[in-house]
Amino acid sequence: MDAVHITGTTRLYAVLGDPVRQVRAPALLNPVFARLGRDAVLVPVQVRPDGLPELIRSLTAVGNLDGLLVTVPHKQACRRLADSVTDAAALSGSVNALRRRPDGGWEGANFDGEGFVRALRAAGHEPRGTTVCLAGAGGAGSAIAVSLLRAGAHLTLWDADADRASALAARLAPHFPDRITAASRHVDADLAVNATPMGLRPDDPLPFDPAALKSGTTVADIIMKPRETALLRVAAGAGLPVLYGEPMLAEQIALYQEFFQLG
Repeated sequence: MDAVHITGTTRLYAVLGDPVRQVRAPALLNPVFARLGRDAVLVPVQVRPDGLPELIRSLTAVGNLDGLLVTVPHKQACRRLADSVTDAAALSGSVNALRRRPDGGWEGANFDGEGFVRALRAAGHEPRGTTVCLAGAGGAGSAIAVSLLRAGAHLTLWDADADRASALAARLAPHFPDRITAASRHVDADLAVNATPMGLRPDDPLPFDPAALKSGTTVADIIMKPRETALLRVAAGAGLPVLYGEPMLAEQIALYQEFFQLG
């Protein structure tokens, strides 16, 4: 990677998460800044959940900070801390990007869902009319649920916190009648998706058992590091087609460029 030249005019962007060792956005977005000739840099910032509100308030005082990306576990909390949000972010209840408003506040959006759907289509999987079982009703999962439903999929939602899955399904059901339900476990589907953090650490349990899926089910994992999670390794070993996590982020780059008005 080419060296990043930091000057007194450099505009700052940050990725907020806990942990941040797995984030891939700097490796993808900093080359975009360079290609566009933008004097800007994106850096990871680790912040614990209990320190997030204070950090967001403090960052409003940084005059050369133009935007924030948000990763696990802060996406839903940042929705509550944003001064305004897009319609899609309001529906999902989470954000993964914040940009500076003219009044100095933060406007939030979430591109996880659109990025995931674009990656699906790029891999030859059209969501319309398919059945999807989605593990995870948190920040990324809620955004992916909204975008899959908008794309015409039928969705079964599962989460280790059954109440959280039920609450999300109940919130989305009026907008997508008869196309979303909550379940206590994974069910047969055309596509099974892991949108939980399970798989970031080597000792994490599987979010669901690929062996219990029907033959031909495509298994997708949104985790980007490691590239081959235990879930995808087991799924591939069972003869199921798999989709890796990084294309979801790669498909969001153009969306970030538009949101942050990078040109």
